[in-house]
Amino acid sequence: MTDRASGGKIINELFAYLPHRYPFLMVDRVTQLVVGESVEGFKNVTINEEMFNGHFPGQPILPGVVILEAMAQLSGVLAFETKGVLPVDGVNYLFGGVEKARFRRPVIPGDRLDMRSKILANRTIMMKFDCSAYVDGELACSAILSVVEQRA
Repeated sequence: MTDRASGGKIINELFAYLPHRYPFLMVDRVTQLVVGESVEGFKNVTINEEMFNGHFPGQPILPGVVILEAMAQLSGVLAFETKGVLPVDGVNYLFGGVEKARFRRPVIPGDRLDMRSKILANRTIMMKFDCSAYVDGELACSAILSVVEQRA
């Protein structure tokens, strides 16, 4: 069920936008979406995720690359909504690039990673986003990410 007041999407609805599945689906919920502008959502970080078996035993930390992937997936939802297409239409958005990535604090199991993405550029087959991720209101990561459209 969609949270229509805020433009949010719950996990079952995200399956229509993101081809990712466990263990690589990194967005648990979209809480706000403004087509053509921005999106907000979150990932719940839990100790039972596969990556914590090796990163790092006894002191689990969410890898920075996973935080970037989560922000890219959230941005992908905004790309699909903005372009008015879905994967069932034979369209997918692939991670195209990372600029100015900065990691400010560790993200650990039990944290909720609140993410925001704002469109910086919207071209024919590429979109660029200003992304940030927070834990308890504290900046954990920021980056400029791009996605590139792929048609089947």
